[in-house]
Amino acid sequence: MANSFPSAGGGSRPGSYQRRNVDPFAAIRRNHRIKVPQVRVISPEGKQLGVLDTAKAVNLALEVGLDLVEVAPNATPPVCRIMDFGKYVYEEQKKHTHSKSTASKIKEIEFSARIAEGDFFTKLRHAEEFLDHGNKVKLRLKFRGREMAHTDIGFNVMKKAIVELAGMGHPDADAKLIGRNIHVMLTPLPPNKRKLKFHTKGEDTGAEAAHAAQLATATSVRASAAVRQGHGSGCASECHGNRPAARIKSRVGATRREGCADRWDPPVATRGR
Repeated sequence: MANSFPSAGGGSRPGSYQRRNVDPFAAIRRNHRIKVPQVRVISPEGKQLGVLDTAKAVNLALEVGLDLVEVAPNATPPVCRIMDFGKYVYEEQKKHTHSKSTASKIKEIEFSARIAEGDFFTKLRHAEEFLDHGNKVKLRLKFRGREMAHTDIGFNVMKKAIVELAGMGHPDADAKLIGRNIHVMLTPLPPNKRKLKFHTKGEDTGAEAAHAAQLATATSVRASAAVRQGHGSGCASECHGNRPAARIKSRVGATRREGCADRWDPPVATRGR
């Protein structure tokens, strides 16, 4: 029975396949893969060593534990440099990865022609935060229904937004109407030229301090009210705390709050038989 599986062997036989080499540095010739008789050699420090025989240059690189790498194959003779090829590949891959991670992201802010003033400035705060993080911001205004008859209102809204964000970014081009939307792209300014308008340094810290002061004031008022009603400081935690105070029935039918000798509730009226 014939074998229907593709052969792993080389050649151009039907059904065969070849493994592709996806290494971007595989095309760089080094050491014994350099077939030309002579090369111009550069030392690891960048000094010119002149034109040497290829075999002698390879031995010179291997003696110091490095590689002879062809850096200019089209020159006459080809230029080679003595270097650590593994370290060179690592640094190049690191540069490529870093350039991908630092690419700016595009954030989008959407407006409407009849946007309220509060919503307008809220969206500007978000746009300013995105620009401060180094992201590009795309402002988009969408017309609904008959708003297309008054596109000048939408352009005025976009112009106002651009003016308010002028301290953080600049538009790449003028606002344009495309279909039922107005688009404009903002690019952040350099970090040393950015001026925050809707955010201030230490804003979160101030909000937390104000919240803590508000809680302290509420606690003080509650304790003062408990003292004015004749309860002790210990009673305030029992009568006005988070857990409900237990009640103790007395002989006369009245109830007393536990932990408070001065607080009595009147007896509950009973129905006549």
